[in-house]
Amino acid sequence: MSQTNRATVEKVRFSDVPPNRRRGGEIRVGLSPSTVGSVSGFMGAVTLEPGDYVSEHYHPYSEEFLYVVRGQLVVTVDGADIDLAPDEGIMVPIGARHRLVNHGSESALAVIHLSPLAPEPRLGHVDTEPLPNPDEPTLHVAGSD
Repeated sequence: MSQTNRATVEKVRFSDVPPNRRRGGEIRVGLSPSTVGSVSGFMGAVTLEPGDYVSEHYHPYSEEFLYVVRGQLVVTVDGADIDLAPDEGIMVPIGARHRLVNHGSESALAVIHLSPLAPEPRLGHVDTEPLPNPDEPTLHVAGSD
């Protein structure tokens, strides 16, 4: 049996990662090139309070996997609404416009994973509607870019 190269395994507490609210809600990218040295993608969590949303955008290089842990979300993908409840998930294809909204009465939590990484962090997201919090710093998942 051959031996494989193994990266250092690091544990990350998502509550220790500063939240980003630029696109809406609260996004925490916990496992990324800048936190654990990943090279193929990144994983985060999105918390949306009732009435919160993540503004429409697309990823020109990445698929996005979204899994609802608690609450209810409506994910609009290329104009089609998809209702998601706990223990349900979807894959948003590369280039598909998508937006998340919490129309429910309780906080919603979803786990996201994007892969592959864009060639540069600034190419990872393309916003297609005004941002709810444009003065927040841009969300970067790579080292010091």
